[in-house]
Amino acid sequence: MIEFPKINTNRLVLDKLTFHDIPKIVEYAGNKKIADKTLNIPHPYKEQDAIFWINSANQGFENKSQFTFGIKIKTSNEFMGGIGLKVDNKFNRAELGYWIAEKYWNLGYATEAVKAILNFGFTELNLNKIYATHLEENIASGKVMIKNGMVKEGELKEHTKKGKEYKNLIQYRLTFQEFKTK
Repeated sequence: MIEFPKINTNRLVLDKLTFHDIPKIVEYAGNKKIADKTLNIPHPYKEQDAIFWINSANQGFENKSQFTFGIKIKTSNEFMGGIGLKVDNKFNRAELGYWIAEKYWNLGYATEAVKAILNFGFTELNLNKIYATHLEENIASGKVMIKNGMVKEGELKEHTKKGKEYKNLIQYRLTFQEFKTK
C-alpha cells in the first residue's frame, strides 16, 4: 500500500488527516467531554497536539504500524473525528481507537466508521484480530463495539491512569474467523 487509503461508507469518508483539519480537530478534541471519555486525548487540547497527532499518523502510515483516518461527512467533507488501527505486525493484530465530536454523538456515525475500519483491517491488512478498549464509564463506546459484532473479552481493573485516578478498561475483540461469520 503506497498511497494512503480512502474508505467510503454511506454517509462518511475515512481519509488521511491533513493540516486543513487542524482547526476542527482543536475545536472538537478540545471539548472536555471528549477528553473525559477517552484515554489519550488531553485537556486542554491545543494546536500543537493536533500537529503531533497528524505527524504521528503520517509516520505510522510510513512504517505500516498505524492507520489513522479522519472521519469526515461525505457530503461536506467536514472533519468530525478520528479512527485508526495500531498494528502489531509480530502478532498480526491491531488495536482500534476512535473518537467523534460531541455534536455528532448518537447519530450512528461511530458505528458506521468502526464497521468500515474493521472491514479494512481484515480485508486489506489481513489481520487476525482487532481489539479495542474503552473507559468503564464510556458505555456508549462499548455499545458501538457490540453493534459491530465485537465480543467482550474482559474488564481490566485499575489498568490505566488518567490524571491522578486509576481507571478500569473494558476490552472487546473480533477475530478474523468471527468477522467472516457475522
